[in-house]
Amino acid sequence: MCILMKFNESESFTVEELFNGTKISEEHLKRALASMSMRKESQKVLLRNGNGLEIENGDVFSVNDEFTSKLNRIKIQTIPSKFEMNTSEEPEIRSKIEKDRKHEIEAAIIRIMKSRQKLIHNELITKVTKLLQSRFLPDPLIIKKRIEALIEREYLKRDENDLNQYHYIC
Repeated sequence: MCILMKFNESESFTVEELFNGTKISEEHLKRALASMSMRKESQKVLLRNGNGLEIENGDVFSVNDEFTSKLNRIKIQTIPSKFEMNTSEEPEIRSKIEKDRKHEIEAAIIRIMKSRQKLIHNELITKVTKLLQSRFLPDPLIIKKRIEALIEREYLKRDENDLNQYHYIC
């Protein structure tokens, strides 16, 4: 918003002038300018005089006088930064999330089995998915692996007559 407010002072600005005038970090400023100027013609809030996909310090921006919207509020989708897309910590973060989700899936399985005592496989998968869908959508294969882990740790057991049915062990 502070970028757009600067255009009350002048009709056009370079990236460098906007950087000095708004005191926004260069990375965030360029992301915001890209979000407002590198869209479909009907969605461009700002017009850019510059070449290439990268925003340079000498690029000149001005307000798109032909921009219209029927909405009272306009949501401008932010373009993800390169830092967000290529983090070296991503595998670490993913493994931590998967580890946390394993515990949540197991807790959901135990909660359901404790209340029902016995269930068939497909019904258990459905109930676990329904229980966890507000937080994340669990993969049925991962749920199956967690069921197997709980059987190994003797929280659950398979029915002797029907291998598709599980029993909760108190």
